[in-house]
Amino acid sequence: MLGRLEDIERRYVELEGKLADAAVIADRNQYNRYAKELADLKETVLLFRELKRVDKEITELEGLLKQRHEADFLELAKSELQGLKARRLDLENQLKRSLSGEDKDLERDIIVEIRQGTGGDEAGLFAADLYRMYMQYATKKGWELEVLSSSPSELGGFKEIIFSVKGKDAFKRLKFESGVHRVQRVPVTESQGRIHTSTATVAVLLEPQEVDLVIEPKDLKIDTYRSSGPGGQHMQKTDSAVRITHIPTGIVVACQDERSQLKNKNKAMRILRARLMDLKQEEELKKITQERRSQIGSGERSEKIRTYNFPDRRITDHRIGFTTHRLQEVLDGDLDELSDALIEAEQRNRNE
Repeated sequence: MLGRLEDIERRYVELEGKLADAAVIADRNQYNRYAKELADLKETVLLFRELKRVDKEITELEGLLKQRHEADFLELAKSELQGLKARRLDLENQLKRSLSGEDKDLERDIIVEIRQGTGGDEAGLFAADLYRMYMQYATKKGWELEVLSSSPSELGGFKEIIFSVKGKDAFKRLKFESGVHRVQRVPVTESQGRIHTSTATVAVLLEPQEVDLVIEPKDLKIDTYRSSGPGGQHMQKTDSAVRITHIPTGIVVACQDERSQLKNKNKAMRILRARLMDLKQEEELKKITQERRSQIGSGERSEKIRTYNFPDRRITDHRIGFTTHRLQEVLDGDLDELSDALIEAEQRNRNE
C-alpha cells in the first residue's frame, strides 16, 4: 500500500504543476481533466500526508522513551504515543477504503429512469407505482426530487419517467434499485379477476459533474420540435421540445416537459451526461472481475431483482433471498428495511 500511496502523491504534485502551466490553462478540456483527476486524488493524498506526519511523531516519541527522563514525562509520552498509534490505525483504515473506492460515490446525486416493461397498460401503471414509491421515500429522507422527463400512458401510468434525486445517502440507499421489478396482481384492466405478471425496469445513474465528463459540441446533434404532451396551447405553438443525439454512441435523449427550450435542453444534457458516465463505468467494470464479484447480483439491467406479490402482500428481493410482507408500507415509501438488508449483504460480500 505504501508504494501505491507514494505513486499517487507524486502524480498529485505533477498535476499541481500542470494546472499552473499557461498552455494547460488555455486548453479548457485538458484543464478540466487534470482538475478532475487532482480532485479525485486530494483526499487520499491529504490522508497519506497526515499518516506520514503521525509516523514521524511516533518515531520521535519512541526515541525519547529510550532516553533517561523523569517519571512524569515518561508517562505523558507513553500516553501521547498510545493516542498517536490509535490515530495511525484510523488513518490506515481510511486509506484502505479510499484506495478501494468503497465510499467514493456514496454522496453523489443520482438520476433514476423508470420504464414500463412487459404487460402493456398494467406495466405503465406499475411504473407509476414505483415512481410514487421513490418519491415518497425521498420525502421521508428529506431528499430533493426533480422530474427531468416523462412520457405518461393513457391510463395514468408512465411509459417512461426520469428524475434526479439529491440528498445525503441517496445513492447509497437507491443504488441497488437498478434492474427489472416484477409485479403480480389483478390489473384494473382485468375484468375476470385473474392475476397478471407485469414488469418495469429501473436504472440508477450517478449524475456527473461537468468536469467528470467532457462532451464535445461537434459530437452532438440537437433538434427542436413542438411538444406533443399536455401543457396547453402555448406548448403546442412553440418548438420547446429538444432531442439530443450523441453521435459517437448513438444515445438519444428527448425532453419536452418544460415550456422553455433552454430548460428542456439543460435537462436533456443532464440525462445524456449520466448515461454516458454510466456507459463509461460499465466498460471499466467489465475490466475488473474482482469488483464484479463483490456486487449484489450481476448488475445487469435485464436481471429480475424483485417481485411485488399483491395476493400474498409479499415483496421478495431475489438477489439476497430477502422477503418482507410489508408490501403496502414499502410502496408508500418505507424502503429502509430493504435497503438496509442490501447494504449489509454488500458489506458481507466485500469482507469475504
